Amino acid sequence: MMHELKDDLQNSGDHPHANYHPHSSGFIGTEVLLVEQEKYVVLDNGIVRVTITKPGGIVTGLKYGGIENLLETHNKETNRGYWDLNWSQKGGKDIFDVISGTRFKIVYKDANRVEVSFFRPYDPKSGTSIPLNIDKRFVLMRGSSGFYSYGIYERPSGWPAFNFNQTRITFKLQKDRFHYMAVADDRQRLMPCPEDLMPDRCQQLAYPEAHVLTNPCEHELCGEVDDKYQYTMDNKDMKVHGWVSANPMVGFWIISPSNEFRNGGPTKQNLTSHVGPTCLAVFQGAHYAGSDLCPSFEEGEPWQKVFGPVFIYLNSAPMGTPCPALWQNAKAQAMTEEMAWPYSWPASPDFPKAAERGTVSGRLLVSDPFQPPYVWGGKYAFLGLAAPGELGSWQTESKGYQFWTQADANGHFCIRSIRAGVYDLYGWVPGVVGDYKFEKGSIHVQPGAVIELGDITYTSPRDGPTLWEIGVPDRTANGFFVPDANPKYVNRLFLNHPQKWRQYGLWERYTDLYPTQDLVYTVGQSDWRTDWFFTHLNRFKPDGSFEPTTWEVRFQIPEVVTGSPYKLRIATAAANGAAIQLFVNKLDYRKPVFDTMQYGRDNAIARHGIHGLYKLWTIDVDPHLLRVGPNSFYLRQRKASGPFTGVMYDYLRLEAPACSPSGPALASS
Repeated sequence: MMHELKDDLQNSGDHPHANYHPHSSGFIGTEVLLVEQEKYVVLDNGIVRVTITKPGGIVTGLKYGGIENLLETHNKETNRGYWDLNWSQKGGKDIFDVISGTRFKIVYKDANRVEVSFFRPYDPKSGTSIPLNIDKRFVLMRGSSGFYSYGIYERPSGWPAFNFNQTRITFKLQKDRFHYMAVADDRQRLMPCPEDLMPDRCQQLAYPEAHVLTNPCEHELCGEVDDKYQYTMDNKDMKVHGWVSANPMVGFWIISPSNEFRNGGPTKQNLTSHVGPTCLAVFQGAHYAGSDLCPSFEEGEPWQKVFGPVFIYLNSAPMGTPCPALWQNAKAQAMTEEMAWPYSWPASPDFPKAAERGTVSGRLLVSDPFQPPYVWGGKYAFLGLAAPGELGSWQTESKGYQFWTQADANGHFCIRSIRAGVYDLYGWVPGVVGDYKFEKGSIHVQPGAVIELGDITYTSPRDGPTLWEIGVPDRTANGFFVPDANPKYVNRLFLNHPQKWRQYGLWERYTDLYPTQDLVYTVGQSDWRTDWFFTHLNRFKPDGSFEPTTWEVRFQIPEVVTGSPYKLRIATAAANGAAIQLFVNKLDYRKPVFDTMQYGRDNAIARHGIHGLYKLWTIDVDPHLLRVGPNSFYLRQRKASGPFTGVMYDYLRLEAPACSPSGPALASS
């Protein structure tokens, strides 16, 4: 599709230099020009012209495909294409900052490539200046249908303490042209206009980002819900997203060839594109995790991190070409960029090239003495290197880099392009509960190192044979019962969609389905796919308040084994201000067998997520609390603090003591 589109471009006469393979041995097209004006810098390769303020480094103009400026010209110049961040002093309020440089420099220039720098040093005299030196870079290549940007953030030892909450690149596109948005093969559509979010055209829902359209510019959107959080994505899946203009047919895309610089690892969720039309490259943020993902820098702590490069890719096609064709072309370009990582051309020595990076490989085996075949290859396991820490700490790690890969069907893995440093090896295996961490200590990666670990083993948490289980351990609540949306709050994109959990207002549906009595699940009879609600929520009361809910799991035990505790493992995929209590065969609220206490700030429930931060609870159950025959576990979410308070379960399993006869499990599957 890429070549077909480019052939179409050439035949249409729009871009005579579009036949370019951005990482081939040669360049085709006119040389890259740099025009330095008093207040602007213009980069032009005959295909793309980028206008950037000097010395601020704000992108104000982007000419391509017959459009004089793809960015919204009705916005102020500082609100078109910019790097921004959020930060706070210790104990202070959050500060939003559009990063404007004070020093401009041409870093590299020849006929094939131009790289320019917009540098902002820390100003200790300013009470609103984050204690960081920030160097924003922009790069334009000969023959390239787009440009690159990356940033170098650093602070030497001795600087003040602060909290670093978010940083990203934001582009605001022309609202009269860009109406079609695509973030995935099955998540693309004609979007509302920004005017549709004005008070006279919509009704705000439970929070400022969510609206039901009452009088939209396009009548067919009337009654639909718009919420930017319906278009978020895991880091591991965030390769490309963007917008398409139908007249002329032009696409604007942000391509992320790597996630090594993003915080929170591969399952961290971030915003992509949304009504504006807005297109984001989020490098660091706290969405779907809370303040645990906001790194805190202590007084005097040194730090440096390179964010990016990302590629702002532009494509076009003849009038009438279906919008998904430009998406497919952008996906192909994203694969090209990913194959070229790490790039060889960034001028900053802080971005190591391929020869300066290392490789770690091996095979992950899974060991479980109670699950045949007892030892097996870690099929499609996720393995990653991140800063040394506790089991699972990669989920909240934000200061360093992370390098992840997915193993093959036999557990073989190879993590490539690793920056030199000291890391712990972490991981998890789909279908296996818990977190893995390499038990032989940290791994020291030297420049150019090739490290072969051989066979390594993940011993899955296990104390005895399975009596029953609910769900499949995949670190999400996906697969559990997700109700249909209230017809008043529908986004039609997610009707009959595999991600129907992205619909607005599903937190209200539990009360609709269980208005007075709570969920009861009977092992051996119930099916978790249809009988286990995907989120454990509060019940709405008629007076507008909320009440806790208590779910019951009923099961049979043919023989109670004494001498050792039974083990209940509860893996939660998300939690928001929740506290889960366990009661066994008797609901005595004064004496729970176990209480998680309040935990979690994921907000995945309100943000239409299916997971946040993963946590595994292992609970001892005294066998004297059990009885031969029917038993009940009661799971009570006791915090009745609001509509979004609750947990998403990933997986539950009850294990008998190891000395129990290991007959057929009563697993619900």
